[in-house]
Amino acid sequence: MEAVKAQGVRSESQVEDLGRCVDEISTTVNQLEQRVNDVEQFYMTTDNTQLTATKYSSVFKDKVKEKQLTNIEKQQQEASHREAAAVKRMQDLMRQFATILRQITQHKWAHPFMHPVDVEGLGLHDYYEVIQKPMDFGTIKSKMEAKDGIGYNNVREIYADVRLVFKNAMKYNDERHDVHIMAKTLLEKFEEKWLQLLPKVAEEEKRQVEEEAKSQLDMKLAQEAAHANMARELSNELCEVDLQLEKLRQMVIQRCRKMSTEEKKKLGTALTRLSPEDLSKALEIVAENNPGFQPTAQEVDLDIDAQSELTLWRLKVFVQDKLKLAGKCSEDVDCNNINNNGNTIKSNSKRKREISDALTKNAIKRTRKLSPNS
Repeated sequence: MEAVKAQGVRSESQVEDLGRCVDEISTTVNQLEQRVNDVEQFYMTTDNTQLTATKYSSVFKDKVKEKQLTNIEKQQQEASHREAAAVKRMQDLMRQFATILRQITQHKWAHPFMHPVDVEGLGLHDYYEVIQKPMDFGTIKSKMEAKDGIGYNNVREIYADVRLVFKNAMKYNDERHDVHIMAKTLLEKFEEKWLQLLPKVAEEEKRQVEEEAKSQLDMKLAQEAAHANMARELSNELCEVDLQLEKLRQMVIQRCRKMSTEEKKKLGTALTRLSPEDLSKALEIVAENNPGFQPTAQEVDLDIDAQSELTLWRLKVFVQDKLKLAGKCSEDVDCNNINNNGNTIKSNSKRKREISDALTKNAIKRTRKLSPNS
């Protein structure tokens, strides 16, 4: 009696050990699946340059951060340095532009344009109907000196507002009006001075476009390299999980005792009690280890005696689970226990099902295309 109990305890312990192995592998597989999805998403995204490390899943981000993020961070730092240098050069151009503007505003005819038009004081009731965007040199100067992000970003913006000052005056006032003549004269002087600065502005704008394109290309290449390395690592880890599953599968096969003739008979009877849908799933279990078996044929001849022990025990666990859910248990199949050489071992149907499914199904899709370079 004591020997029987000891054997039962050992068997139960073995099941628990196998269950823990399956849980560990399952956790690893879930993590790998998430990382595979991240790599696939990168290559399926049409605009890869918009991806940043902050969009990665936590698992993928941690993995990349260990080995791959260095190049991406390097490209980000270089881009930041280039951007800072470009801002400094643009500020220098803006200072040169400020010199031109100062020369224009110091002209004797500039005083009508130094402050916003006094619409009410001058009785210009239709001014806002004619002029959609009023502008003056006082407003331009304030915006040039702004430090809170509402100022000008480049010389072109200031240039456009200066022209707007004169264009508004010429639009509202008749061409014979003094203000119209003053605005036209100052605009011509301004354009002459602007043409002297324009080559430097055009050169800087061209440089910024080229640097931006290079920055995006470098970032894209760095990200592709990181994902290509990640894909190679994933392939190796997926193969390792496959090996672990195969070892665990062989271990279970070795520990499976042979099912008795009586147990096979009860299993065959129990199969007939399954619903059509569950019966189809049971036949699929048979087909997994028997390539020649056709589970979808109109007439299926299932030879219980010809099946492997692993298939038989998988079928028994599956049948127990389904019949218990359907309330069709009987003495032919005990839904709460599995007969094991006369010993009764409490079974966890869900755990058994997870173990059997994990061992016989290829949990990792080896043929999944991780990347063009993997």
